[in-house]
Amino acid sequence: MPHALGQAMYLIQAMTRNTLFTLLLLLMFPALSFAQASGTLSGRVRDAATGEDLVGGVVYIEELKKAISVNSNGMYAITLPAGQYHVKVTSFGYNTIADTIQLTSNGLTRNYALDVFARTLKTVEVSADGAREQVNKTQMGRVEIPIEFIKQLPVLFGEVDVLKTIQLLPGVASGGEGTTGFYVRGGGPDQNLILMDDAIIYNANHLFGLFSVFNGDAVKNLELYKGGYPAQYGGRLSSVVDVNMREGNNRKVTGTGGIGLIASRLTLEGPIKKDRGSWIISGRRTYFDIFTRAYNKTQESKPDYTPIPDYFFYDLNAKANYQLDSNNRLYVSAYYGRDKFHYARGLFDFNFYWGNATASARWTHTFNRKLFVNTSAYLTDYVYNIGNQSKIFQFQLGSSIRDYGVKQNYNWTADIAHAVKFGWNATYHTFEVGRLSLSAGDSTRINLSQVVYGWDYSLYGNDDWEITDRIKVNYGLRISGFSSRDKLYLNPEPRVSMRYKFSDNFSLKGSATRMVQYIHLVASSGASLPTDVWYPSTRNVTPQKADQFSVGPTILLWGKRLILTDEVYYKKLYNQIDFRNGAQLFQNPKLEQEFIFGRGQSYGNEIMLEKRDGKLKGWIGYTLAYAERYYDSINNGKLLRPKYDIRNDLKIVATYELNKRITFSATFVYS
Repeated sequence: MPHALGQAMYLIQAMTRNTLFTLLLLLMFPALSFAQASGTLSGRVRDAATGEDLVGGVVYIEELKKAISVNSNGMYAITLPAGQYHVKVTSFGYNTIADTIQLTSNGLTRNYALDVFARTLKTVEVSADGAREQVNKTQMGRVEIPIEFIKQLPVLFGEVDVLKTIQLLPGVASGGEGTTGFYVRGGGPDQNLILMDDAIIYNANHLFGLFSVFNGDAVKNLELYKGGYPAQYGGRLSSVVDVNMREGNNRKVTGTGGIGLIASRLTLEGPIKKDRGSWIISGRRTYFDIFTRAYNKTQESKPDYTPIPDYFFYDLNAKANYQLDSNNRLYVSAYYGRDKFHYARGLFDFNFYWGNATASARWTHTFNRKLFVNTSAYLTDYVYNIGNQSKIFQFQLGSSIRDYGVKQNYNWTADIAHAVKFGWNATYHTFEVGRLSLSAGDSTRINLSQVVYGWDYSLYGNDDWEITDRIKVNYGLRISGFSSRDKLYLNPEPRVSMRYKFSDNFSLKGSATRMVQYIHLVASSGASLPTDVWYPSTRNVTPQKADQFSVGPTILLWGKRLILTDEVYYKKLYNQIDFRNGAQLFQNPKLEQEFIFGRGQSYGNEIMLEKRDGKLKGWIGYTLAYAERYYDSINNGKLLRPKYDIRNDLKIVATYELNKRITFSATFVYS
């Protein structure tokens, strides 16, 4: 541990030396803007009924034709020249609020509470405000799906699943029919960063991938990044899935629940103090085991009886938040879930369990109208265990990974042209790659364990710079580092996105991103299984890297009711990991010698036509994609096509609201 701490101090010093000049440049740009009387408009956007923050809301300034998005805290801020403005505030599924403000150099705070949408002629207006923001922003490859829309889609066994909805987007390939595994733009299953309230989820599957760990009743919103990653994200090559859990109703105590074909769920929520804080607890459990045990009991008397194994999963989400004062707010959230499989017959008593546990605490502090910071601490624990507990012979085989992390993210609305973000992150990893215990009778024969430790660091700065009304650039730099055993890696990860707006309805965008991945999934098959092991970068296992480039237009059609996006992308992959033929993956102290390294590339075209308003909503997406891998020791270094190399992929998603009580929905996939 002292050696690791010494490496940490060295790395922080190195990161500071290498990035100080870059960060100073990022922060100096606002000072280069021309001086004029200006003020900052800021505030929070909430649901009028529950008091929860509305992530994904849009604040639109009519005079300047500027649309800004509400962040994950429900907050917004924009610096404008002093004067009078007409402001419209909206969010998907909510009515628009129109407001007239008088902004002075002292700034202005405006909080808004939106009511759930009641069908009126303002529908098109609501869609137009959000659609303008799609044209104006520089971000590429980002998709946000409201949980209200996800809940309307057809689901397997009545269980709403956000990860299955992701698979209905262009550029995202399914890991298997009816499963939650997914591949993004030709990347592997380990190249997707999945976050739940800042904590990393290493295995997001229940029931071997049939369901995900995300309970739809507890999810607040979901963001997917396929390219043009903001500088605050790192550690994976292909995508980022950022899931925020609900905070709960801060007005009154409520409860919801449901009984499905294979699972039941219950959610309770209410205020800690009205309009000041709230809590929410949401749980669900399957009952396969109840039916299988009942069936097994009826078959016990038969001589050729073979019992059906017991299986069930459960998970629990809990979250609380409290407004300490006007400038400070505290959030605490936790998740615990387990899958359990049991089979017993004669001397054979087999148990298999796996699952995730996470905890996070976040403190939001507002320095002034222009600057606020999120400080988060988090814990992630993933474990699996296989065992047999007969009287004669016992064995236990397992693996785990545990993370302790802390991060800070600053948001600075510098002036009318610049929105700056910067921050840092540090995570301590413990990888228990293999754990084996064998015994016969009362005497233990074998007890083996292989543990690897690692530190993960990052420092980033990012500026969203509106150079002119037509040209906007989002540029940033992330310096990432990883240390394990006696090896230290340090890598720059530059990112840039640009937008040129030809008109209010048409813009052309482009982006270039470098990503570095320091931990790798040791998979024993093509499927994502609970027994897959994560392994860190070491002296012999070099980090994976990827450079991704994308370009394409965003066009508003049919009176701004339709949004058309077309993205062409190319991704170059380095240090891709696979295994030698006949590799021994379990309880191998020289596991690194089983790895082989290669390169790859993926490229394609994603087209999406989306409609967000009216009785009929949904999208049509088409993807033409290629994924390629090359390994010198496999197939003589010639081209390999991975299982997720899917050439053509057509997806149609639609909902039709017949009235307030009845909604029809359908999905269609051809690949």
